[in-house]
Amino acid sequence: MAVAACVPKPTPPVGEPTPPEKPPVQQPPVQQPPAQPKPHNAVLAGVRAGPAIESLGITPASASAALRAFRISCPSVQRRTDASGLTRGSDWATPCAAAPTWPESNALGFFTTHFETAAVTGDAHATGYYEPEIRGSRTRQPGYETPIYRTPPDLLTTNPLTGERGRGRLNERGEYVLYYERSEIEDGALANKGLEIGWAADPIELFFLHIQGSGRLILPDGNVMRIGYDNQNGREYLAIGRIMRDRGILQTGGTSMQHIVAWLRANPEEGRAIMRENKSYIFFKELTGPGPLGALGLPVTPRATVAADPMFVPLGAPVFLQIDRPEANGLWVAQDTGGAIKGANRFDTFWGAGAEAERIAGGMSGRGTAYVLVPKGIVARVLANAPPPQP
Repeated sequence: MAVAACVPKPTPPVGEPTPPEKPPVQQPPVQQPPAQPKPHNAVLAGVRAGPAIESLGITPASASAALRAFRISCPSVQRRTDASGLTRGSDWATPCAAAPTWPESNALGFFTTHFETAAVTGDAHATGYYEPEIRGSRTRQPGYETPIYRTPPDLLTTNPLTGERGRGRLNERGEYVLYYERSEIEDGALANKGLEIGWAADPIELFFLHIQGSGRLILPDGNVMRIGYDNQNGREYLAIGRIMRDRGILQTGGTSMQHIVAWLRANPEEGRAIMRENKSYIFFKELTGPGPLGALGLPVTPRATVAADPMFVPLGAPVFLQIDRPEANGLWVAQDTGGAIKGANRFDTFWGAGAEAERIAGGMSGRGTAYVLVPKGIVARVLANAPPPQP
């Protein structure tokens, strides 16, 4: 076929007109069905009453950890406007008044007394995160060459020219543009501006600390410097594990964090390029109190905190998970959010710090069922006032 395509058209005899070219056939435009809007909160997605809490098989240890975490969240959950549409701040007054003095020996009784379950339409998907421990230094020195930046003063959260919200900066011509992406920052866009709060020994370790959002720097003298999320450059987050899987770099079953790190170390140039495809970049602050801190500005609790989408789960609410990863089953409390944690029944379980936390979180990906625990009487009110679920 390629040879035939190169043969010239025959020239008509002299004196005869050149036959006109046939007009191209006009294809009718393809009619695309209109995109269905995605439900933007729990009520619009669809809510139904869940099973009795007594029937869920919650262990005393899980209930006790959740009660301790819930106590931390109570002041915030009563003040916040719940974007999910499920609760009002006043709904939490009774359980929050009872929580401080409730005996942990009967923690399950606290939840059965004050709560009921609500099921938001959709299957549950749970991943894991942890507080990494990486080698770092407060000052730049041999072996510690990768900067850890605080929030730059030129990072704007509102366009001063239009008032529109969104992260960006003013360039040299006074134009509002997107903020620097990861590759630009790594190439020195923020260098020599006094923004470094520390220096990491390993850029791959720091990359994963960016993904987790907080962590511990093990300093050369053995002391620990804790750092936590302070801001973000506003650029697109891409999960490099998904990129590597889609390109056939990692085979199914080999997409845990441990497999990803091993490949990045074995292929440094290609690995650096893939990490740069994640344009998102995190800015940190030093943490001096308890922590790490979640989206409520309060300490998160290992093996009790989950990150959730606040459009579908009231931040501060207990959540019950029943998935195909038994270690994640039980009661959690939604005390955090995450850039990749979007949609109904999407959760990220927090496992704390250390080797075991890294192992569990790095391989965590489970699916199953989730129920949001809300104060008693809420489900009936929601169902009485809810519009028909969106498709």
